[in-house]
Amino acid sequence: MKKKSKSSALFIFIIAVIGFLAFAGFKGFVIGGYEFKSFDKVITRGLDLQGGVSVLMEIQQDKVTKEELESTKEHLSLRVNKLGVAETIVTTEGEKKIRVDVPGRTNSKEIVDSLGQSGRLSFKGPDGQEILTGTDVKKATAQLNQQEGGYEVGLELNNEGTVKFAEATGKFVGKKISIYIDDEMISDPVVNTQITGGNASIQTHGTLEDNKKLAGMINSGALPLPVKAVSVDNVGAELGVTAFPNSVKAGCIGILLVFLFMIINYRVQGLMANIALTLYTTLTLFVFVEVGVTLTLPGIAAFLLTIGVAVDANILIFERTKEELKKGFTIKAAVKKGTENALSSIVDSNVTTLLAALILYSMGTGSVKGFAITLMIGIIISLFTGLVVTKLLVNLAVDSGLIKKVSHFGVSVKKGAEKHA
Repeated sequence: MKKKSKSSALFIFIIAVIGFLAFAGFKGFVIGGYEFKSFDKVITRGLDLQGGVSVLMEIQQDKVTKEELESTKEHLSLRVNKLGVAETIVTTEGEKKIRVDVPGRTNSKEIVDSLGQSGRLSFKGPDGQEILTGTDVKKATAQLNQQEGGYEVGLELNNEGTVKFAEATGKFVGKKISIYIDDEMISDPVVNTQITGGNASIQTHGTLEDNKKLAGMINSGALPLPVKAVSVDNVGAELGVTAFPNSVKAGCIGILLVFLFMIINYRVQGLMANIALTLYTTLTLFVFVEVGVTLTLPGIAAFLLTIGVAVDANILIFERTKEELKKGFTIKAAVKKGTENALSSIVDSNVTTLLAALILYSMGTGSVKGFAITLMIGIIISLFTGLVVTKLLVNLAVDSGLIKKVSHFGVSVKKGAEKHA
């Protein structure tokens, strides 16, 4: 009785937690002046769901290094952000191309003209006077500070830049020299001492990625590469207005049909699977928010596909459990053996799908990458909910007495031949 009470209490607690997470995610709430926003307010939507402009820029140079490609990407990102556009997505494609997706905008000419300009790098003193330009800087590199630890950006100047910088740093010791791309300040380090050797360091106190980004922007301004728009796509907002609600409606209908199928075929055990699928759906959307996934129509398709993958794992376990019950095993033994027998098939199928998603991500571009990312996230979470959560819920339901007949698994037996836990 004590074990039954503990199992019942834990089962109710887990259901309550899942219910709260689902309510918070899909409905949102306000408590103490703090608003917990629902998924539809915080998940970023792609151009196909809200309209906008997609521009594919190509570097007009025969050979482009990976560093030059990344530097140009950071430069274009900085430039398009000056337009005041939120949620802009800038990604590299191939060896020379960069795609810029600008949601909510329709003036493609303004965006293309802005992206096509070369950025101008300048170092300015506290008096506003220009000290260096991009022609004075050889390169910038993210590096480790050997003395104090942490990361910084190392600057290498040419001969003319060395002379200018030595004079300026001698004049402005203890003051700031600001770095600009066009009129956008990207850093304002303090001069600690006069720098005469042509090599300087910018101590940002940031992460390695932060320093790589700053170095990339300096390089893109110091060594501008000509870029040209090779493709411009305008996506009308009307499409997004229609596509998103229809996608959500189709997804809800599909999930509801899956829930009904599981209950009809697997009864109470199917209900446990539906609870786990509710958690799977909620967790996946929470992860989308945290990692900044941009939801597109292919992404929605991948998300719904992973729901099928999650259900498939449950079906394999449940069918194996049915087989063991028909052999005459008790409910506890059948549940245990059903999970063990289905484990290899579940892992094999999910690993295969995960490898396919990795290949799509590494070789694909644009929406294909989005599909692959969504698929990978869904597979990983579905393994957790299918192998851990569903198993835990079924075991707790058995221990608490909620599941105590083989008919609760959808197994038909002759009257009087029920096998109890």
